[in-house]
Amino acid sequence: VQLQASGGGAVKAGDSLTLSCTVSGLTLDYYAIGWSRQAPGKEREGILCISAGGASTFYKDAVEGRFTISRDNAKNMVSLRMNNLKPEDTAVYYCAAGVCPPKYPVGNYQHSDYYDYWGQGTQVTVSS
Repeated sequence: VQLQASGGGAVKAGDSLTLSCTVSGLTLDYYAIGWSRQAPGKEREGILCISAGGASTFYKDAVEGRFTISRDNAKNMVSLRMNNLKPEDTAVYYCAAGVCPPKYPVGNYQHSDYYDYWGQGTQVTVSS
């Protein structure tokens, strides 16, 4: 199984980017795909997930209204559209396959526990 994240780059505040997660080795129809990010010196955090049925769950209020997620199972691809980017969005962005974590933690489960497969990251740098 491979997840390939792409589309990152260096942009200015207010710009837009679309990240893609291309999946191989599994049937995407049966998996949720989530995006997480890790900023320098900070822990990785989940930001958004799309279920196998196409429902979206936001985990970061800061991106709601600016980021959207979509999936194309025929192309084995999930896209993350990021609008009105801010310097605080600077991070390495990762995609992962599994089930969408609950919006709020349950028991001792970590956000990452809900994903079976992870891709390598793609860097997004937003300058002011």
